[in-house]
Amino acid sequence: MRNQEIIQPNQNLSEIDPVLAWSAWEPSPQEPWDARRLRHLMRRGGFGAKPSEVQTLANGPVSNAVDALFGKHTAQSSEAFEQESAQIASGVRSGGNIESIAAWWLHRMLHSPSPLIEKMTLFWHGHFATGADKVKDTELMVQQNQLLRVHALGDFRKMVHEVSKDPAMLLYLDSATNRKTHPNENYARELMELFCLGEGNYTEQDVQQLARCFTGWEIRRKSFRFNPYQHDSLTKKLFGIEGIESGEQAIDTVLAHRSMPTFIAGKLVRFFVCDEPNPTSEFLEPLAEEFRKSDFSIEPLVRKILSSKLMLSNWSIGKKVRSPIEFMIESMRSLQMTSNLDRLSKGLEGIGQALFNPPNVKGWDGGRSWINSSTLIGRSNLMVDMLKDPATRFGRGDLDAWLKSQQLSNPDQWLDWLGESLLSVQLDSSDKQRLLSATEKSEVGLDRWRKTLVALSQNPKMHLS
Repeated sequence: MRNQEIIQPNQNLSEIDPVLAWSAWEPSPQEPWDARRLRHLMRRGGFGAKPSEVQTLANGPVSNAVDALFGKHTAQSSEAFEQESAQIASGVRSGGNIESIAAWWLHRMLHSPSPLIEKMTLFWHGHFATGADKVKDTELMVQQNQLLRVHALGDFRKMVHEVSKDPAMLLYLDSATNRKTHPNENYARELMELFCLGEGNYTEQDVQQLARCFTGWEIRRKSFRFNPYQHDSLTKKLFGIEGIESGEQAIDTVLAHRSMPTFIAGKLVRFFVCDEPNPTSEFLEPLAEEFRKSDFSIEPLVRKILSSKLMLSNWSIGKKVRSPIEFMIESMRSLQMTSNLDRLSKGLEGIGQALFNPPNVKGWDGGRSWINSSTLIGRSNLMVDMLKDPATRFGRGDLDAWLKSQQLSNPDQWLDWLGESLLSVQLDSSDKQRLLSATEKSEVGLDRWRKTLVALSQNPKMHLS
């Protein structure tokens, strides 16, 4: 690989050739495929790497690691996992408690043999944001969650059609009460602005016409129902196109808009690669073309992003702020840590990421908005709570036994291991000295090993991905 083909860490995004950025990454002496780069890929494409995964995948080709995120070659373990997950879901759904449902999803994030599926389900949950506070039916929220999971890497157009008729979405954006005498514009507006096209790619007249297309869409017995008596059957005009009558025709027209592939590619880049700056349409064009070429299948687009030079180069390291869920689940997976997930769910809500209850229809803002003085302290306090919880285990045993299994016998080794396993941006010598000094004195309820982990969670570098 020639030097000019390597993206430099300090390059501005505007200086990087789009074709180079989205071409397939290959290892080089300057950018080797090693445990550090593997962990970076596993954080971005999933929820971090277990020690066993690091050992196995770092010694194979990059393609094996990408396949592992997609859950390839794990059919048997996937079947067993899905059976276990279904049993857990059945138990918590009957209680109607949204926090228990959130705990079920956290269990999936921790243990799924297809981590990218759960990561993409989380992405779509923020994209097609729907909140239980308004829907007020946990069964419908779980139903939508499963819908997003089924289509997470599938046909984007099919997913939009099904989300548009999803009962939780119909309730959340008031589409279930959309009548021909008084069309409700909420879903029509968000379908274009937030779900498919972005601002500036539609007019107010388009919103009004699109809302008429969705009149008569209702819910009956927790399922979608079309009521022809409440539907405006006159033809509508959308984006200057005449003769549109039904909601299905209207969705197809929105999905055929030239801006759609670029808009979706941009959201995925911000989710996987960098929080800022927003990439230009020209920079996203190779991805948009991949999306078009695959007939709007999501998997090839995501695979191209995860395998790209921009993603796997040193440029992308530290370019994202971890969400609360990423901070905790990545830490737990790396440490083979299990705990009380109901408690974790409540704790995540306290620091800004309540599953099944995004803050509004725009979802979570992400990026720098995740971190302020309050949430940074809150993250550290949540780590303390989880470490103190009697239910917390490491590799199904206590921490002492797990440390021995990892051949860690002193605080220096422990801190080095934590830095390598949990951090994208490495600690320097002064960071290490401060952390070791801060943990010399014992703290009530925490031994030095646990206190080191808590102290690390107070370091800003812990929250960069």
